[in-house]
Amino acid sequence: MSKHSEHSSYREKLIEHLFIGELLKLSWQNGDCQLEVGKPEVDNSGYDVIIEANRIVRHVQLKASYIGGKTSRQKVHVKLADKPSGCVVWIYFDEETLELGPFLFLGGEPGNPLPPIHEAKVARHTKGDQDGYKAERPNIRELNKGDFTKYDTVRDIYKVLFGAGNA
Repeated sequence: MSKHSEHSSYREKLIEHLFIGELLKLSWQNGDCQLEVGKPEVDNSGYDVIIEANRIVRHVQLKASYIGGKTSRQKVHVKLADKPSGCVVWIYFDEETLELGPFLFLGGEPGNPLPPIHEAKVARHTKGDQDGYKAERPNIRELNKGDFTKYDTVRDIYKVLFGAGNA
């Protein structure tokens, strides 16, 4: 079993912290130090972090895959579309160095909601019941990699999240 499989929760948090750190660094370098970061107390609306810069608030679901991984779709909670600027950032990283990028983004312009996802394929549980039946998860949708837009750098994703004038 690889370290990435055995310690997947650790890796998930590490990638999240590295990403947030990079966003904070950009805010510092921009000279505004305006980026604020919050975490939900309860995870029932599909977002992992709330980030705000210059009056733009983003509810962000974070996903991570190592470069060369075979993951071709992600599961997204429909409630994320109810947030004013809900979005998904799919972070690719180097398996050895953990360097971040590229990034895939699904969301609207700053201030606009996530594009409609209710019509996307309803996700199923990954594990079956005693008969092997994998029940539907009515509030979760499967979105394909092709539904996302690719950005190469953290600076690019910062611009997408908060507007071109903020990076």
